[in-house]
Amino acid sequence: MRFGIEIICNFAGTMEDLKEICVFAASSSRVAQRYVDEAYKLGREFAAAGVACINGAGREGLMRAVSDGVLDGGGRAVGIIPQFMVDNGWQYDRLSEIVVTPDMHTRKQTMARRADAVVALPGGCGTLEELLEIITWKQLGLFHKPIVMLNVDGFFNPLLDMLGRCVDEHFMKISHGHLWHVANDASDVLPLLASVDIYADDMVESKY
Repeated sequence: MRFGIEIICNFAGTMEDLKEICVFAASSSRVAQRYVDEAYKLGREFAAAGVACINGAGREGLMRAVSDGVLDGGGRAVGIIPQFMVDNGWQYDRLSEIVVTPDMHTRKQTMARRADAVVALPGGCGTLEELLEIITWKQLGLFHKPIVMLNVDGFFNPLLDMLGRCVDEHFMKISHGHLWHVANDASDVLPLLASVDIYADDMVESKY
């Protein structure tokens, strides 16, 4: 145990190894339809490939859309949600399984532990925080699985530019620019993950 988190080191290397994928996504119901459609499409891609989706169990927004895509395709969607959110009725009761955790940190740790890869859809502060935290865990050697941003309509371009600046100005090392991968369409996500050389993907320099 380091920094209060388990070192998570199950590897994905082929399509057969991708059993459960964690999806970070917005819970806002006010986003443009193109984002909702792409989230739903990703869920259908998971279902067709026999991949279960793990997410934050939200009943609104892209989180619901990706769950609906999986479930409508006959797949399995697992939601992991802290107790205070259940107390507020924020969980999506249609999910195949709901796991309730005592707090937000345990929620994120559980999602990461169960997943064979992580995909980030567009979102707000919560989604961006989850994405940057899992990238940080990978940078620190606490997480050893592929991370993909689904860059719908260029949503993540400003973040990618900012991360590139971090590398250019030596706040991060050059190899840290390989901590994540980018897909522009939901249909590209699973082929991208299946093509990742997980050992090369994990060969990044210590931040120190």
